[in-house]
Amino acid sequence: MRRRVAACAVTLALTSLGACAGSTTGDPATDAGGLPTAAPAALGFDATALDRLADRAEQLHSSCFLVARHGKVVLARYWNGARADAEQEVYSVTKSVTSTLVGLAQADGALLIDDPASAYVDEWRGTPSEAVTVRQLLSAVSGRFWSEDSDYVKLIEAADRTAYAVGLEQQVDPGTAWVYNNAAVQTVDAVLRGATSTDPADLAAKRLFAPLGMDDTRMTHDDSGHSTNVFFGLQSTCPDLARFGTLFAQDGQWNGQQLVPSAWVSEAVGAPSQQLNVGYGLLWWLNRAGQVVPPGGGSADQLAPGAPEELFAAQGLGGQVVLVDPRSDTVVVRLGPGEDLGADGYQISDAARVITEALSYDAGVP
Repeated sequence: MRRRVAACAVTLALTSLGACAGSTTGDPATDAGGLPTAAPAALGFDATALDRLADRAEQLHSSCFLVARHGKVVLARYWNGARADAEQEVYSVTKSVTSTLVGLAQADGALLIDDPASAYVDEWRGTPSEAVTVRQLLSAVSGRFWSEDSDYVKLIEAADRTAYAVGLEQQVDPGTAWVYNNAAVQTVDAVLRGATSTDPADLAAKRLFAPLGMDDTRMTHDDSGHSTNVFFGLQSTCPDLARFGTLFAQDGQWNGQQLVPSAWVSEAVGAPSQQLNVGYGLLWWLNRAGQVVPPGGGSADQLAPGAPEELFAAQGLGGQVVLVDPRSDTVVVRLGPGEDLGADGYQISDAARVITEALSYDAGVP
């Protein structure tokens, strides 16, 4: 049922956002999108293993597959008309960008994540949602109302998505249940606007995308024009998302500049944000072992068994993945069609095979 409803949401999202990979043909197999490149062996990779993993990505209907280490691309492949500069919808990868915007707002002194969100969302004052904290919204334990119909149909169809999300009721006490709740994340749009008096899309463009050189990336708005889509809606590319992943692989630094506080990186991805799902940080997925609720629901012991627990990822519907291994400063990006919803589709564990099967930690590479 959830997969069918999600597929409906994908169709609506693509219609409302006009998002698709570019259709221009060509052979951009070596296009790193302006990032520096290096030979795989020079950075400790087995080129044959990388080719095999790229072939696997192609078989799973990918539009692009990119591997970078130390900010240098060792492999970039594109299929089905995609290009390095052709933006596409990346779905819930957006959430990890939204989390980062909250970190920037906290660094600026505009908010504290342990503040009640009602400090910035007037509608929640004097209601059962008054005590919900910003941290709980980012940790998926807010207790805000959730149903499949609400989260995957009504929220998508709402002309003003933030107004819809803010107007939902409190379902359970905050901190008592972990629920992957798109509407709860969408309320962070109201939090950021209330705290910073800035459109989150503008904040992202100025503080993240421009400094990182993410020239083909943008956050989008809903039909009302009053709400920034913060739970999905990001339009981006494999090279641009490699830049974003490298920022986190390098503890918030980019070209020697501290764009995001290292303390926020540790807060967001350094440990589980709660103990109801140890595979979740602050709108990032973690490879911690234990009681895990993976993307799509169910239960697991670990998202990528056998891979380092330090791995973390931004993940979106249809197998959009930005995997980060901070230990080796490696980033793996895979994008594909959002309608590819099968259980056998691309997973975080597939991206992690780059680390476990193609990278040699003891290759003498710094």
